[in-house]
This record gives sequence, structure tokens and C-alpha cells, in this order.
Amino acid sequence: MPDPLDPLPRSFFDRPVLEVAPDLLGRLVVHRTEDGTVTARLTEVEAYDGPNDPGSHAFRGRSKRNGTMFGPPGHVYVYFTYGMHYCMNLVCGPPGMPTGILLRAAEITDGAELARKRRLTAKSDRELARGPARLVESLAVTRGDDGSDVCGDGPLTVHHGTPPPKTLIRTGPRVGLRDAPDFPWRFWIDGDPTVSVYRPHVPKRRTG
Repeated sequence: MPDPLDPLPRSFFDRPVLEVAPDLLGRLVVHRTEDGTVTARLTEVEAYDGPNDPGSHAFRGRSKRNGTMFGPPGHVYVYFTYGMHYCMNLVCGPPGMPTGILLRAAEITDGAELARKRRLTAKSDRELARGPARLVESLAVTRGDDGSDVCGDGPLTVHHGTPPPKTLIRTGPRVGLRDAPDFPWRFWIDGDPTVSVYRPHVPKRRTG
């Protein structure tokens, strides 16, 4: 059995996205900054299968924004959304195949005091990383981290952690997607209080 604090090897990410996604549950994401270190145990993720997935940023091909998704596995893809939030993905599969996994929710297992300072609106510790934008904010990940190698010795790394029993892993549709809303590619740990609330996409109503 590997030590929970050992970094995950690149071979872990060099697999089909629907294989890697549920296997990320229970793993540890560690970000070391000048302020200190925060560790998050992943409890919910979503898979995005590039050219085979209308819900993926890479479905229509490569762009300046999504270029990291086309690179080697084991790197971070960070994007800005809704004009206010960053979200974080882990790239997997072979280079040129833009598949990735959105980190939706986590439990802060180390550095909670620092995460609380970054997330002043959180009503409790379970809210610190309950949702993809909150998770990124707790870890202080920004667009500047886009392309970071989580398998190296940089400040942002992913470790073995302790995966949950397979009997506790659930799957269902991804949150808030307009395209491919029914793909059951969201995976979470059943009963974990940090898992985010499922919300389907709601089309905007025209007025006037």
C-alpha cells in the first residue's frame, strides 16, 4: 500500500478519463503558497471527455483558453467562469486527447485556518471547498497555475490519500450543464457532507 502522502505518478493520469475520475476520490490536493499550505481531500469530481463530450471546453477544438487540456497528463487546467470564479481540472489521457476532470468538492484536511481566511463567507468548515469555485478559492489556485505539473515537485501536487470503498462511490449527471446534461459522469462519495448540491441547468427566460 502506498503512503497517503506519496505523490501520484503520471501513469495514474495517463488513463481514460472515466477510469481516472472515480479513482480521484479520496486523493489529496496540496497547494503550498507564501501564506502557507492547504490540503484538500477530494469528495466529488466530474469527467469531461473532450471531442466525445458536448459539455467539454475542448469539444470544438483547441483554443488559447483550453490549450492545457491538449498537453500531457498530470497537469492542471484552470479557467475563469461567470466573470468571477476560477475552476480547476486535472488533465488525463495521452497528449493530444483533451480529457480532464473538474474538481467539484473537497474536505479541507490541513490548513483549515488559512482556508477560512480565504473563504470568509463560509458558514462552516464543510462549506470551505463545497463547490468547484470554493475549492479553488480555499487552495488559492489562480489562472497563473494553469499548466502546473501536479506530478512534479512544484507547489501544487496530488497525493495518494485514502480512496473510499467502491461501495461508497456514486455516479450521476453533471451539475448545471446545458450540453450533454444527462451524461452520468459526476462521481462523489456517498454521505460525505462536503459534496455539493446537484442543480440541473436552467435555461434563461426571455423577457419583453
